[in-house]
Amino acid sequence: MRWQGRKQSENIEDRRGSRLSRGVGLGGIGLGGIGTVVVILIALYTGQDPTRLLQNVEQMTGGGQAQVEQGPYQESAAEAQLREFTGFVLADTEETWNTLFAAAGRQYVEPTLVLFSGAVESACGQAESAVGPFYCPGDQKVYIDLSFYEDLQAKLGAGGDFAQAYVIAHEVGHHVQTLLGISERNQAARRQASEVEANALSVRQELQADCFAGIWAHNADQSRQLLEAGDIEEGLNAANAIGDDRLQRQSQGYVSPDSFTHGSSEQRVTWFRRGFSTGDMNQCDAFAARTL
Repeated sequence: MRWQGRKQSENIEDRRGSRLSRGVGLGGIGLGGIGTVVVILIALYTGQDPTRLLQNVEQMTGGGQAQVEQGPYQESAAEAQLREFTGFVLADTEETWNTLFAAAGRQYVEPTLVLFSGAVESACGQAESAVGPFYCPGDQKVYIDLSFYEDLQAKLGAGGDFAQAYVIAHEVGHHVQTLLGISERNQAARRQASEVEANALSVRQELQADCFAGIWAHNADQSRQLLEAGDIEEGLNAANAIGDDRLQRQSQGYVSPDSFTHGSSEQRVTWFRRGFSTGDMNQCDAFAARTL
């Protein structure tokens, strides 16, 4: 991506160096998209069903208020570059969604992106780095431990700066869903549904976020010419790497579609492509789609 020297977002909150004084849990965190990859990797290496592990993580609670201690944090040169890249991507998503919301007669409320190391406290509860990147609708913030990007490349083979940008754009896609009321409606529907039906609704929400990530990529390419040769392939590779079917096949040797919560590799690639090829939010209504 052509990103050096470009605008950085001002909506970055750096909490690296903070330490929670006790063990952390996950009360209501909106695990989404690539943000679940680290949890899934734990399952792969321990022989567990990734879907079951994700469900268990989502049910954990923090059990009270954690005490946060702030200490000094010395970043490496590599971390500094990742921080700058993350700030650039967030700023570019802001440009995209401010423009699209304004065209629709709406106001885009920019999310804050929180950088953390080890563990973090959010309005959705407390989380360790193993959760991966996540979005919390309670405080409208995206949370990322930059060490995740190393796992993305080393353990999933999804390297490249655009794969990293896709991570951020997907989580911002969940923020867009929150602003549009989609997340709240879907959560209400899931509470009234059976487990299988709730899983299917979760898949549709994740695929829509993938489509929204594709819309950002379309806008970045058409309006600002930020993409280089191979960038879209990096994004598609990342989407393919985290399909429920691929991860289940690796961990348990078979696929259980009823337990999908994020969509198959083919579905994730398809919906990212849809957003990228059209740049049209109306094409991202995964909830109305007959087939995914």
